[in-house]
Amino acid sequence: MPVPDSHDLTAEQRRAATALLRKATAPVADLARLFTDRGHELALVGGSVRDVFLVRAQPGDLDLTTDARPEQVLEIVRGWADKVWETGIDFGTVGLRKGSTICEITTYRSEQYRPHTRKPVVGYGQSLEADLSRRDFTVNAMAARLPSLDLVDPFGGLADLRERVLRTPGRPQDSFTDDPLRMLRAARLSAQLGFTVAPPARAAMTALASRLAVVSAERIKDEIVKLMLAPGPDGPVRGITLLVDTGVADQVLPEIPRLRLEVDEHFRHKDVYQHSLTVLEQAIALEAGYGLESDLVVRLAALLHDIGKPKTRQLLPDGRVGFHHHEVAGAAMVRARLGKLRFPAAVVHDVAALVALHLRFHGYNDGGWTDSAVRRYVRDAGPLLSRLHVLTRADCTTRNKQKAQRLARAYDNLEKRIAVLAEQEELGKIRPDLDGNQIMAVLGVPAGPVVGRAYRHLLELRMEHGPLGTERATQELRRWAVAEGLSLPGEPDPGGAGEGPASSS
Repeated sequence: MPVPDSHDLTAEQRRAATALLRKATAPVADLARLFTDRGHELALVGGSVRDVFLVRAQPGDLDLTTDARPEQVLEIVRGWADKVWETGIDFGTVGLRKGSTICEITTYRSEQYRPHTRKPVVGYGQSLEADLSRRDFTVNAMAARLPSLDLVDPFGGLADLRERVLRTPGRPQDSFTDDPLRMLRAARLSAQLGFTVAPPARAAMTALASRLAVVSAERIKDEIVKLMLAPGPDGPVRGITLLVDTGVADQVLPEIPRLRLEVDEHFRHKDVYQHSLTVLEQAIALEAGYGLESDLVVRLAALLHDIGKPKTRQLLPDGRVGFHHHEVAGAAMVRARLGKLRFPAAVVHDVAALVALHLRFHGYNDGGWTDSAVRRYVRDAGPLLSRLHVLTRADCTTRNKQKAQRLARAYDNLEKRIAVLAEQEELGKIRPDLDGNQIMAVLGVPAGPVVGRAYRHLLELRMEHGPLGTERATQELRRWAVAEGLSLPGEPDPGGAGEGPASSS
């Protein structure tokens, strides 16, 4: 239904709103009566109300607020909830689960961040309206009293939903000072909902961006993840653009605004920043075709794949601009930045690996692809191969249609080559034809560095020539051992008395 102004609801609109709210709150109807019987208020609040009016899919999680203190909440829900947890009780929040519904019940409160601290000072209140006034944005500062379903919208949240705008209930300077994370949340909601941020809030984001220094890396990371996983190819791009334009990105992802390299008569190259946003948008559009769904690793790699360029930019003798080994520098920068933001180690590793590999295709393109080159491409990508396909294809942003078509055909051919070789060989599990035990038996040596060197030699032969078979691999291994000056079982020591295989390590 169209989003109405809360101050001018017709009877029909009010009935429609009540029906939507009743459906959303049905799982906690009995809980609401328990609070009422004890003389306490309970209300659905925040994003849960917002999403009802946006007719967004309900995740099964409900945000509730009450005048009851946490210890009173625990007493009321005892016997009703299937499970209760108190991890947020110091901040006035009690979590509980009833069936498949998860609720967080928070006591009316006000909270404020003092300078140089990451934890808010929490104070309890008695008024629902006062509690709503400290919410981040007006679209989240609405509530529905339970069980009556009376809508409480003191700051015009429904009107802002209709206008698709993010405003703060009070002065944005006060809101962002109290909780600086709200500046990141503005970008995240803009990405998720397609809303614009009101000019006063944008100005406050720019003025107060440095306040994010008091917010923990984990909370910043969580907002960035939600932004990057926003729906639609343009959602994350919209959020990142807002962060860069307001200066907030300088505090949390400074490598992104640095991509806006100065272009002058000496350094002529395409806009790396806009290129990166285009790659991100194109990668998101390609995900589904490779069986990937809202893939955080792909999206981070697309956004960050060129962050090594500012560090490696140089003017070449022929007048062109070069970014020699920017993929190597970029991978190191990815590890540093994502590590600082406390991303999981597996995510950091995979994103850095994709950044390091993103130019590999172009290194082979002009000279054609030998079977050994295809094997190495697959081996080096490992489990990231589908993601590397997406990133490599997305990295083509040329406006030259003929060049774009040529690159697409070349990559189509590479994928076909991979498929053909995959039928003939287990490309994803390429190993030498002899394992470590067989190598030790042939060479007559114990486990150690010599075995590792021999293994790598056989692996290179396997990559270059395909499967060799045990007999030929043994011959190649013995030939390598002789060239390395190693003695073989039953043969004279090529190095003279007193020198055995161990001495070569």
